Amino acid sequence: MPIISMFYGIIIRMYALDLQHHNTPHIHARYAEDEASISNVDGDVLAGSLPRKQLRLVQAWIELRRDELMADWLLAAGGQPPYKITPL
Repeated sequence: MPIISMFYGIIIRMYALDLQHHNTPHIHARYAEDEASISNVDGDVLAGSLPRKQLRLVQAWIELRRDELMADWLLAAGGQPPYKITPL
């Protein structure tokens, strides 16, 4: 799963071959021992959890980078590696 961004100790990854949430464009965010799948569309947590502060940072980043995230999702869904996205 390629890393597309990192900020404030949060690692953001994306891949489209996630069988559990395959139809929903999403990212995987990891902070320390916590990990969550988060929707690119509305920032909702699909699975897992992050500490509140880190979740809010990720949701703000999604809001600012939504167009880039959706473009990356289309690349990943087509079997191509996603591009890096500017951190928060």
